[in-house]
Amino acid sequence: MATVIYPSPIFGPVHSRRLGTSLGINLMPADGKVCTFDCIYCECGLNADRRPQKKRPTRQVVRAALESQLKKMKDGAQLPDVITFAGNGEPTAHPDFLNIIKDTIGLRNAYCPGAKVSVLSNATLITRAEVFEALLLVDNNILKLDTVDNGYIRMVNRPCGAYDVRVLTERMKEFKGHVIIQTMFMHGNDGTKDVGNVKEEMIAPWLQAVKEIGPQQVMVYTIDRETPVHGLRKASHEELDIIVKRVRELGIEASASY
Repeated sequence: MATVIYPSPIFGPVHSRRLGTSLGINLMPADGKVCTFDCIYCECGLNADRRPQKKRPTRQVVRAALESQLKKMKDGAQLPDVITFAGNGEPTAHPDFLNIIKDTIGLRNAYCPGAKVSVLSNATLITRAEVFEALLLVDNNILKLDTVDNGYIRMVNRPCGAYDVRVLTERMKEFKGHVIIQTMFMHGNDGTKDVGNVKEEMIAPWLQAVKEIGPQQVMVYTIDRETPVHGLRKASHEELDIIVKRVRELGIEASASY
């Protein structure tokens, strides 16, 4: 079973397949996972298996730890390409997310003005005004959209609460292009059902939604590490390349991570 649990509040820098040298910010507890999704492919494992005992780091703790690390990296002349909110769950769920984003942008400007601030989010909380405001402030607002099929999302992403992909895609349109769509493509079976989404009946409506959202970029990727549910398989290079080509035909930049 996958057991990648990240330190908190700062981890890395690490090499990101999509973003380059990334200094990570984990707003979840360091000893477990807190997420509004429970994806069957999550490298951090399933929510029930990774219940944390510690609390989330406070705004003050995050700011102090980030400033300390950026000072160290500046002194070593090894500044990050990007500061990325990721880690053990959904970063926008932190109750002080907006203020933490503002702090981070201020520290970025002071220590490494060439770095981008990125957020990797599953988009479940973008209807919240303060989350929407925060994501407008960052350089890379990267939102997950694996499909536009609510049944598939309930089966694979497994939201922990009410969820309607149609509501969220409408909200994504309100970013007016200040959004990057990130989509996982894979094959496989969860033990009882086919959970692959590399098929035309899934791809065609997803492409239509992407066209309507009008993002600045689309990032497609596939499984890279062990998954908590076995039976999942990578999409091929060729399959991802075809999807990238179809996105670019819409006039939208796209890239694939294999």
